[in-house]
Amino acid sequence: MALSGRTALWWAWVRLPRSAAAPLGSPVWLPVGLAACQRFYSSRDKEKIDMSAYPVESIRNFSIIAHVDHGKSTLADRLLEITGTIAKTDRNKQVLDKLQVERERGITVKAQSASLFYDHKGVNYLLNLIDTPGHVDFNYEVSRSLSACQGVLLVVDANEGIQAQTVANFYLAFEAQLAIIPVINKIDLKNADPERVEKQIEKLFDIPVNECIRISAKQGMNIEKVLEKVIEKIPPPRFNTTDPLKALVFDSTFDHYRGVIANIAVFGGEIQKGHKIVSAHTNKRYEVNEVGILTPDEQPTHKLYAGQVGYLIAGMKEVTEAQIGDTLFMYKQPVEPLPGFKSAKPMVFAGMYPVDQTEYNNLKSALERLTLNDSSVTVHRDSSLALGAGWRLGFLGLLHMEVFNQRLEQEYNTSVILTAPTVPYKAVLSSAKLIKEYGNSEITIINPAQFPDKHSVSEYLEPTVLGTIVTPQEYIGKIIVLCQDRRAVQKEMLYIDEHRVMLKYLFPLNEIVVDFYDALKSLSSGYASFDYEDAGYQAADLIKMDILINGNPVEELATIIHNDKAYATGKFLCERLKDAIPRQLFEIAIQAAIGKKIIARETMVETLQEE
Repeated sequence: MALSGRTALWWAWVRLPRSAAAPLGSPVWLPVGLAACQRFYSSRDKEKIDMSAYPVESIRNFSIIAHVDHGKSTLADRLLEITGTIAKTDRNKQVLDKLQVERERGITVKAQSASLFYDHKGVNYLLNLIDTPGHVDFNYEVSRSLSACQGVLLVVDANEGIQAQTVANFYLAFEAQLAIIPVINKIDLKNADPERVEKQIEKLFDIPVNECIRISAKQGMNIEKVLEKVIEKIPPPRFNTTDPLKALVFDSTFDHYRGVIANIAVFGGEIQKGHKIVSAHTNKRYEVNEVGILTPDEQPTHKLYAGQVGYLIAGMKEVTEAQIGDTLFMYKQPVEPLPGFKSAKPMVFAGMYPVDQTEYNNLKSALERLTLNDSSVTVHRDSSLALGAGWRLGFLGLLHMEVFNQRLEQEYNTSVILTAPTVPYKAVLSSAKLIKEYGNSEITIINPAQFPDKHSVSEYLEPTVLGTIVTPQEYIGKIIVLCQDRRAVQKEMLYIDEHRVMLKYLFPLNEIVVDFYDALKSLSSGYASFDYEDAGYQAADLIKMDILINGNPVEELATIIHNDKAYATGKFLCERLKDAIPRQLFEIAIQAAIGKKIIARETMVETLQEE
C-alpha cells in the first residue's frame, strides 16, 4: 500500500479493455482507491433484477408487529430462509437487526425492510417485509412502516399472551385499515397455551379463533402457512404504473461515499437510473444514480414500479435533503404530495454537550447524520455556563435516549455529557410584558432554567399520558398502590381472561418517565407490561427546585417537580450528591431550595490530609 496525499492506494487486479499495453482479458496490477475498489467489486458481483416480472397483482407489502421479545425478528429470519433470500444456517439470528446496539440489547430499534420472492400455486410473488421495533419508545418507527404496507402479521407469544404493546400495535394497524393476520408464536415452549391466547385475541380484537396461525419461529414450524395467508389475506397495492411517478421516502441512511440512501415506496409510475426527479419538500432536482431492492442487502434493479418498495440513490449530499415523509416526483410532472407522517412528539428532553468543546463540530456532524436515520429526535441549540455550547434533544422515551447515545458512541466514536431528562411543561402567562416578549400567552418549557416565576403565570400545565398495564391478576393490588403513588387516575379495568387484567390509568408523564417501568417489573416479577400514549396537558401545582453548592445555584441540576413531592425529591438529591461529589479539604453545603426557601440540606465534612 502507498500513500498519495491523504488517499490510501491499494494494488488490485483489474481487467483493462483491449489496448497495446494489455490485450482484452489480461489482468494487470493497478493502484486504485479503496472506496473505488469496493464499489467495483460490489457492482460487478450484483446483476440487476428485472422488476417488471412482478405486476401490482403479485405484490404483497406487509409488516411484522408485536410486543417486545415475542419473536418478530426470529420469524423474519425464517421467512428469509424459506423463500431462499438468505442461506439456511445456524448463525441466522436477528439478520435484519443490523445495528450493534440491537445485537447487544437483543431488541429491534430500527425498522428494516427486505424483499422476498415466493412461488405460490405457480405464480411468482414479490413480498416486501418490514420488521418493526416492539418497544413503546420506538412506536414512531412502527407507524412509519405501516404507511408502506397493506397488511400486518400480529405476533403474540403463546406463553405470555397479549401484552400492552400488542394492543397499541393492533390499533395502529386497525386505524390504518390494514389486513391483520394474528400469529401465535413459541408454541414449542413447555408452558405455551395457544388456546388461551386465541380466546384473548377474539375477546380483545374481535378476530375469530380459526384465523389465528400457530407457529414456532425458532423451530421453523408452520412458516409456510404464514406465507400462504399473507398472499391470500393481504390485498395487493392499488397503484398503477401508468400514473405519474409518486414515491414516498419512509426511511433514509447516510453513506460516506454515496451520500443519502433513501428507502422509498412507489405509489405510482416507475423510476430508473437517469430519471430527473424533484423533492416536494425542498423543491431540489436530482438525477437518479441507482435504484434497487433490499434482500436484505442492496440489490440494484433496472427499474422500480408502482407498488414496490426499495431504495434510491440520487446524489443527495446533505443530510437535510432527505426528509422522511417527503414525496418524490418526475421533473416537469408535478403531483399532489403524499400526506407524509405526523411529526413525532418528544416525551423526554435532555441536554447534550461535547466532553471537550473542541469536539463541537464533530458532534454536530454526527448528530445531523444520526437524526437523518432517526427522524423522531428533535434538536435545538443550547448553551450552559458550566458545560459550554450544546443541544437540547427531544426523545420518545428514556430507552430511546439511551439507544441514541449508545449509537453516537459506537457509530461515530463521540463521547457526550447528557443532563438529567425532563418532560415538556407549559405555562399560561399573565404578564403582558412576557406575552409580548414570547409572542404567545402559552409557552413550552423544555429546560428548567427557562421556568418562569409564578407571579407572572396564571397556571402551569404538565403533560399526561394514558397508560395501559396488562398484568396477571395476583399483582393487581400492588400495581394499583404504585399507580396511586405516582398521582395516576384509574380510567378502566378489564379482565382479558380469568388470569390477566388490563388496567388503564391517566398518568402525569414526569411520574413514569424515569423509573416507573422498572418498579412495575419488580412488583410483578417481570410479568406486567406497560404502554402509553399522549393524553394532552392538565393543570398542576409545579415548582422549580434549585440545587445550591455552598450557596451557589447549579443550573444543570435544577428540576421542575410537583409541589407535593418537593421535600422528598430534594432530600433524595442532596443525599445522592453527597455520595457522588469527591471529598474536599473544606466543608461543602449541599442544599435544595424553592425560591429562597431551603427545604433540604446535606453537609460534606472536610477531610484532613494524611500525614
